[in-house]
Amino acid sequence: MEIARYRPGEDEEPVFQGYDVPLMADWAVLDGLNYIKDQLDGSLSFRWSCRMGVCGSCGMNVNGEPRLTCGTFLSEYGDGPVRIEPLKGFPVIRDLVVDIDDFLAKLSSVRPWLIREGEELPLSTEYAQTPEQLEAYKQYSMCINCLLCYSACPVYVLDPDFLGPAAIALAQRYNLDSRDMGDRFDVLNLDEAVWGCTFVGECTRACPKHVDPAEAIQRYKLTAALRSVLPWSKR
Repeated sequence: MEIARYRPGEDEEPVFQGYDVPLMADWAVLDGLNYIKDQLDGSLSFRWSCRMGVCGSCGMNVNGEPRLTCGTFLSEYGDGPVRIEPLKGFPVIRDLVVDIDDFLAKLSSVRPWLIREGEELPLSTEYAQTPEQLEAYKQYSMCINCLLCYSACPVYVLDPDFLGPAAIALAQRYNLDSRDMGDRFDVLNLDEAVWGCTFVGECTRACPKHVDPAEAIQRYKLTAALRSVLPWSKR
């Protein structure tokens, strides 16, 4: 395995360091990284948590593609080498660990929670949904915030002000929820939001949970266009 090593403030630029890792049939790339960390070089830094494709924290570039390292197997690459780099588009904190503060700020800006008007906490009323109402937003709720779509997105890599695929898709998750009464038009109808997307579609191809952020963005472009003609329409 070839691993990108970089310590900002100490190293001038990233360098690749090679490690010999056993080619085990059932080892994911994350297992290889843990082998290096435990057996060869304890100074290697990377993120991981659940090892089950749920937490989204182990996303990295594997041979140039944004992947979850817990779900990408060494056997896919034969005898190697397998090159591991941090996700593109994010400042590197150390080695394979990137700074996600910008993403978290963007995520918060779309108000990713159910907004109910005229109700005070704690909420005690239940709001039943039909299967059709659930299906309207279900796929967007599967996002695990792994950031693979951001690393794959050519717009975000070139323009860090772009709101980005996951944040827009999550905004749509709530816009399409029958229980939500919010209006995220002010956040989404911007050049830095849905109108900045050039519809390359790499975000959708990179998603390990089969969410379609590209579709979410195009759907909201239609919504925004209709609201310019029918301003009383919010959805």
